[in-house]
Amino acid sequence: MVEAVLIDLFSLPASLQNNIQGILCNTLETIEKCSSIPAPFVFVMCCQMPGSESKGEQESLLPTLRDFQSLNKRLEVVHALTTAAVLYTIKQRLDEKDLSIIKIILPALRKELMKVYIDHLFTSVYQFEFEDLQVASDCNNLQRIGPQSEEQTVPTQDVALIRSEIQMHLESLPSLKGELTILKSSLIPDDIFLHGFTTRTGGISYIPTLSSCNLFSSFKRRDPQAVVKENLRRLANAAGFNPETFHRVKIDHANVVHIMGKTEPDSYDGIVTNQKGVTIAAPGADCIPVLFADPVRKACGAAHSGWKGTLLGVSMATVNAMVSEYGCNVKDILVVLGPSVGPCCYKLPHESAKEFHRIDPKCVRHFDSATPYIDIRRATRILLEKGGIPPENIQDDSITDQNQNITFCTACHPDKFYSHFRDGTNFGTQIGFISIKD
Repeated sequence: MVEAVLIDLFSLPASLQNNIQGILCNTLETIEKCSSIPAPFVFVMCCQMPGSESKGEQESLLPTLRDFQSLNKRLEVVHALTTAAVLYTIKQRLDEKDLSIIKIILPALRKELMKVYIDHLFTSVYQFEFEDLQVASDCNNLQRIGPQSEEQTVPTQDVALIRSEIQMHLESLPSLKGELTILKSSLIPDDIFLHGFTTRTGGISYIPTLSSCNLFSSFKRRDPQAVVKENLRRLANAAGFNPETFHRVKIDHANVVHIMGKTEPDSYDGIVTNQKGVTIAAPGADCIPVLFADPVRKACGAAHSGWKGTLLGVSMATVNAMVSEYGCNVKDILVVLGPSVGPCCYKLPHESAKEFHRIDPKCVRHFDSATPYIDIRRATRILLEKGGIPPENIQDDSITDQNQNITFCTACHPDKFYSHFRDGTNFGTQIGFISIKD
């Protein structure tokens, strides 16, 4: 079922420009007649690249389109200098209305280029189909969902230009929800390491549960990789690292650790390095982003520790990798637990809670209930201490009176952090990052 229709008038052939109102009337009549919903949302894309030969013609379309829009309340004309700007504006409208099944009616010569824009600005949450503008009166076409089968290759240079256009537009957008904020630990020496934990402010992600500095994209969420990349660029500028040498763990909720410089596993929740200028990171949106630093051997690590990874010992697996690969002494390694869901909020089924109870009964509250409260931070600290990390080398300042708080409860602070537990499936992600300074 088509939920929204995009009519692309960018580079409209001259033979059709004189009859634009007739084309729109016919197209809207077809949409209304063929759609299974009373009035799908319709967006008319009117873009104009500076310097184009058809600039005057395209601008002459605007008064006609605006007049047409005033007579058709379910139609919105979106006009900007670039396709990227128009599509991103329309994406915001679609997301406001939670729409994801979209039909694009466009000149045939624009189809393959449009698919490149779609690939970079949308995720697989959305479904697209394409139809030639000249044949917009075919009801059978309107009902078909999914892209047409024929495929053509867009020249590499054109793809590069589209990526550049998208990047330039995203870079021009204002930051949302205030300034970009980085939390730093006083435990990790800043003369040797660059590190921090991000909050949710200062990025461009606009969907409420992803706003604004979301740093992870997936096929299940509405934030595309291009937006996450721009958020990362802004973080890198603020923190002082190179986004081109940034490596984030590939989450599997297990205990595999990747040694930078060796063959990269398909998935891993820990990563370690002794290479200068390489920034490594672990995400978290309730799960703990854990940072490791050895100022003696000048090595560092990052781990993603959810409840499964905690039970599997991902933090000690990261420590052990630093010991075996770089000759670190466990008593020199500093560990900081980042923002994560606290025992005040986090619940698990009773069967899973039993495993935490075995680590320490104090890791579980209301043990006899169907869904006890779990303290994954305490369990992480206990396992690290059992592995030889001195208690004073572990920062979990949710249990101390330190002025600089790192280990906030993500679920309790919606203004500062993302939370899967609180926000549901379409949640955002913050990260903990660390690198060895040059």
